[in-house]
Amino acid sequence: MAQRQFSEVDAVVVASRALLAIVARTIAPALEQVSLQQFRVLVLLVGAGPDRLGSLAARLDAVPSTFSRAIDRMEHGGWVTRRPSPDSRREVIVETTERGRALVQSVTDARRRELVRVLEGVEPSRRQALAAAFEEFATAAGEPAVEDLLPFGG
Repeated sequence: MAQRQFSEVDAVVVASRALLAIVARTIAPALEQVSLQQFRVLVLLVGAGPDRLGSLAARLDAVPSTFSRAIDRMEHGGWVTRRPSPDSRREVIVETTERGRALVQSVTDARRRELVRVLEGVEPSRRQALAAAFEEFATAAGEPAVEDLLPFGG
């Protein structure tokens, strides 16, 4: 049993390296425009919609005052906008601009193209099983479903 478990883990480690290479290649052009932390903010905002500044900072495990300065830079760069919360004058809502959404979409599109290329190398009769296995893996890892991440149709 231990040997089988080890080989299963090894298989996932190798697959994760392949996925990481795809992620690195597809995100590289975006990182010429924004930092990795800024890109993470954009992905969260595109996936979940506008959010309170404090809530975003907490989700990214960031210090609110430092995070606020980072949002200042993102707003100055045209990636996000801020507006007062309709519920509380002390809260600020952050949302992506069209430019921010386009950057996230371009990375997503590039990643999908890479994955299509890889999946073309998988026996067609096994693709559905592979997709189901990845879905199960993502669920076990606590990842939200794609439809929960991309309400804007991404």
